[in-house]
Amino acid sequence: MSGEIDDAQTHGGGSADDWEFEYRSRRLAVIGVVIAVVVLVIHITFGALLTISNTGPDNIGFADQAAVILIGVVIAGAVMLLARPRLRVGPQGVAVRNLTTERVFGWDQVLGLDYPEKGFGGQLELPGDEHVPVLAIQAGDGEKAVAAMERFRAIEARHRP
Repeated sequence: MSGEIDDAQTHGGGSADDWEFEYRSRRLAVIGVVIAVVVLVIHITFGALLTISNTGPDNIGFADQAAVILIGVVIAGAVMLLARPRLRVGPQGVAVRNLTTERVFGWDQVLGLDYPEKGFGGQLELPGDEHVPVLAIQAGDGEKAVAAMERFRAIEARHRP
């Protein structure tokens, strides 16, 4: 929840006992909300001003206004996907939800969680030099991201074979 390090919380699937740790980036969620609000304000303003005289053709009406506002709502909704990234860790493995989908990896697939020098987010290391970006852990979260990495490693030490 909101950049905080939460114990035993889930949203959507399973019970609180399924996951020992959950982390979400507060900064990424705030950025998503701010951008979505700006997009909505711009589209609502332009939609409202669209039928004012001297704006162009006379055949612009309510449907055009509604379309401009609806486009803003769709774009704002897409931007709000930035609030979705989440990392969950438990006995069954690691669940990484980035913008759209969540993938669950068993401990036998996970080699660790890394934060590359030139990256802006964490990476879940998998066999064969593969990795999965973990958008929930962002450099901009500072100490909270560091604490999340430490907590991940403590749980990993208990559960990984």
